[in-house]
Amino acid sequence: MKSITIKGSQRESVGKVSTKALRNAGKVPCVLYGGEKPLHFSANELAFKKLVYTPNAYTAVIELEGGETFKAVLQDIQFHPVTDKILHIDFYQLFADKAVTMRIPVRLEGNSPGVKNGGRLLFRKRKLSIKALPDLLPDFITIDISKLKIGGTIAVETLLNDDFTILHPDSTAVVQVKASRNAVEDEEEDEEGEGEEGAEGGDAPAEAPAAESAE
Repeated sequence: MKSITIKGSQRESVGKVSTKALRNAGKVPCVLYGGEKPLHFSANELAFKKLVYTPNAYTAVIELEGGETFKAVLQDIQFHPVTDKILHIDFYQLFADKAVTMRIPVRLEGNSPGVKNGGRLLFRKRKLSIKALPDLLPDFITIDISKLKIGGTIAVETLLNDDFTILHPDSTAVVQVKASRNAVEDEEEDEEGEGEEGAEGGDAPAEAPAAESAE
């Protein structure tokens, strides 16, 4: 998995006054858990832009003044209820022999024949929670929908992998194609119809409607 480097400074004082002063200076107070004891540090708010405001999943490399470096994952983040500015971030330190839990984005590839025939694509789970050793964390989980017909569903049980454990029930639907009023129920009949009209109208594929999310 790709990493983003966060350069920060260790915090000596963790009281409310010093925390407020950090925020006024454009810095974010953070805590790194998972080691022998929690490590308090701060970093410029802009340093978290690529880590927080993205649909992708990344690990973090925290570089502190003095040369200390830690590999970590973002565990929790707090935003201001009005301005949406980052108020606080918790990280969890990574160790090569310790499995960690992360939410990994799902990517679809291929063209669904069910969508081509007028079905509605429902993208139920755009991210999946998985547990894996740090070196085995994937950047994303790819799902091939090239055989997904109307009424078809791709569930978690079809995505099982030896490198990681998916923390959802096996029956959890990730992507589905539902029938719509304009859908061709019998896809075989539709293909025959296209063959009869092919001499005049050609076989240009139908434009796929945009995916709908249930989340």
